Amino acid sequence: MAKPRQMPLLEGLDPEQEPWVLDEMLRQKGFLPLAGVDEAGRGPLAGPVVAAAVIFPPGTRLEGLKDSKLLTPWQRELLFQEIHQAAVGWGVGIVEAEEIDRLNIAEATRRAMEEAVRQLEPKPAAVLVDGIMRIRYSAVQFTLTKADQRSHSVSAASVLAKVTRDRLMAQYHEQYPQYGFDRHKGYGTRQHLEAIRIHGMCPIHRRSFRARCL
Repeated sequence: MAKPRQMPLLEGLDPEQEPWVLDEMLRQKGFLPLAGVDEAGRGPLAGPVVAAAVIFPPGTRLEGLKDSKLLTPWQRELLFQEIHQAAVGWGVGIVEAEEIDRLNIAEATRRAMEEAVRQLEPKPAAVLVDGIMRIRYSAVQFTLTKADQRSHSVSAASVLAKVTRDRLMAQYHEQYPQYGFDRHKGYGTRQHLEAIRIHGMCPIHRRSFRARCL
């Protein structure tokens, strides 16, 4: 596993700087292709954790692209298509609830990220991962808190991961409509907790999160 590099080059950056600037700075330092990596679904009581990795060509700037949590569902769907059109490479990794229970959520998240990166073509010279989690990848690796707000490619990865997961939860809603997965996406809302009390857990619930359902 490559040791993640810290980001001293960020110390002089304006916190309000446009997120594409960080990506271009890393590319200019020789980290090309550069992949942004993020995940969606660490916290829910049900469903998979999904990670995505995105490589943009130099100079890419997508209007309105930012951390998926700051976008509406409609905006995310539009950007989902734009990201696929603009990216030179992208990948998605999915780890389902059963494996989350077997591994633990941290390791499941790491594996989803690693799968997303493995799918990339071309292979990245460096990856920029949102948060502090290290992944097993042999090239240069950067970790950065709130990278989904500070990097254009990580923002893109956050959108791909979120839209992919939301679509999966909508499909699960068709199988288990009594839980309302199309609305809360598996998170521990009052409606979801009440459904669990009435119906019990279904096959996509994370048994290792049982205490949070009580």
